[in-house]
Amino acid sequence: MLGNCLIPIIIRTGNIQQTMRILITGFEPFGDTQVNPSEELVHSLADEIIPDVDLTRLVLPVDTKTAPVILQQTIRNNTFQAIVCLGEASGNTSITLERVSINLLDFRIPDNSGIQVIDQPINPEGPAAYFSTLPIRKIEQTLRKHGIPVCLSCSAGTYLCNQIMYTLLEELAINQISIPAGFIHLPALPAKAAAQTRPIPTMSLETMRMGIKLILQLLSEASN
Repeated sequence: MLGNCLIPIIIRTGNIQQTMRILITGFEPFGDTQVNPSEELVHSLADEIIPDVDLTRLVLPVDTKTAPVILQQTIRNNTFQAIVCLGEASGNTSITLERVSINLLDFRIPDNSGIQVIDQPINPEGPAAYFSTLPIRKIEQTLRKHGIPVCLSCSAGTYLCNQIMYTLLEELAINQISIPAGFIHLPALPAKAAAQTRPIPTMSLETMRMGIKLILQLLSEASN
């Protein structure tokens, strides 16, 4: 069952021995929408050639029980040099670089399995928070330089995005894996706005893809 959520497509470019293995994740749609920009972006990268990047793509279920397990298994069964997790933040006007995840689950709406967790820790024995290890400031500067809207955030929320960010960073910390890793929120797609009766901010998939490709390239260049 869990295996069905993995996308069995690994993009490899150039000499594998000289490329940087990066895991990128997104989420399936949730709530009352039929599209999630993070899933669409992960799928769209199938045809992209990113120099010196060996990319593994993964779409996670919006399920508080299974999503963390899938992510943990993927990390434990592979060796990555960087991990970038993506999710949707409807209402945001720019690509949002999350700086911190907190040890809290407090769902505004149920997940896709119908579970709604209220005021519960992600790990009762874990620290209060983990900080992103992505080069946040360099990413911000790079995206701004290329005219892509970007901002920094000190709250990844208390839904699945925050849970996955916390799980990711805790998994790496426990196993003493020191690599760039963190979470990035994406604005809604125009298709979502078209289905709303009230206007909401959007960003095109092409702009998002350009921004994420720049981030992947920056991570690869920093490792050389």
